[in-house]
Amino acid sequence: MTLFGFHSSHEQIGPRALLEAVKHAERAGFDAAMCSDHFSPWSARQGESGFAWSWLGSALQATGMPFGVVNAPGQRYHPAIIAQAIGTLGVMYPGRFWAALGTGEASNEHITGDPWPRKDVRAARLRECVDVIRALLAGEEVSHDGLVRVDRARLWTRPEEPPALIGAAVSVATARWCAEWADGLITVNAPVAHLREMIDAYRDAGGRGPLHLQVHVSWAPEQAQAEALAYDQWRSNVFAPPVCWDLETAEHFDVVSADVPAQRVAEVVNVSADLGRHVGWLEEYVGLGFDQIALHHVGQEQRGFIDAFGAEVLPKLRPTG
Repeated sequence: MTLFGFHSSHEQIGPRALLEAVKHAERAGFDAAMCSDHFSPWSARQGESGFAWSWLGSALQATGMPFGVVNAPGQRYHPAIIAQAIGTLGVMYPGRFWAALGTGEASNEHITGDPWPRKDVRAARLRECVDVIRALLAGEEVSHDGLVRVDRARLWTRPEEPPALIGAAVSVATARWCAEWADGLITVNAPVAHLREMIDAYRDAGGRGPLHLQVHVSWAPEQAQAEALAYDQWRSNVFAPPVCWDLETAEHFDVVSADVPAQRVAEVVNVSADLGRHVGWLEEYVGLGFDQIALHHVGQEQRGFIDAFGAEVLPKLRPTG
């Protein structure tokens, strides 16, 4: 059975309000939760960016749901630190935590002052980080000299069962590459044909484990309101790679998105006041075989979305009898 999660958007909502939202989501019938680890929002209009790892400890303690985080080790974070963070949450909340690892975006990573590498270098760096993190979680002492450097690192606190390391991908080629090392795959909503191609590429290359999907939605009681929410909050997120990877600040995203047409936003966000239409979209994703679908309402106020989807959408997507 597909689990339906609540995506906790640190870029849009302050950590105290976000903690209340995820607790409310659990009460409303959501099965799981996840968040992304950002240093910067995608737009000054979003206006937040709390530290995901601090928040995760509180959120896991405050709920009983499984949680995941999308993280980019290698520049802003040393992989040994990420291994320690994963290991500690794995000890405290066994079986409830997973981490998705990706190559990252300049908007978060440029803060170190180091050059932003080419995509192929970032992929090679991530592969090294994955190997370091796995070895540390397995109890090994790790020294490594490459795109990342590690000197005699050892995790003294680690879980009996290491949390899953999920591969983050938006392209078919990256999904195929993730099959080499990942315990599962996560991607974002896209046309069904593209999602099917990604899944097939991952599985055909030997990819194992669960399939995760993050779905951007905008819902409000009136269609015009749903459209306005999506346009205000998410028009800076319509750009395909490499633009979304390489822009450095929220101000850059605001400049390039100033003239984005509303119909372009509807290509990346499922926008509708009709809850039945949201059911239909999600049924298509379920049909592709996703094991967990995290719903991200792109508005900054979450309660109305949580209540409406908990009462009118999620029950229609679950098997009966």
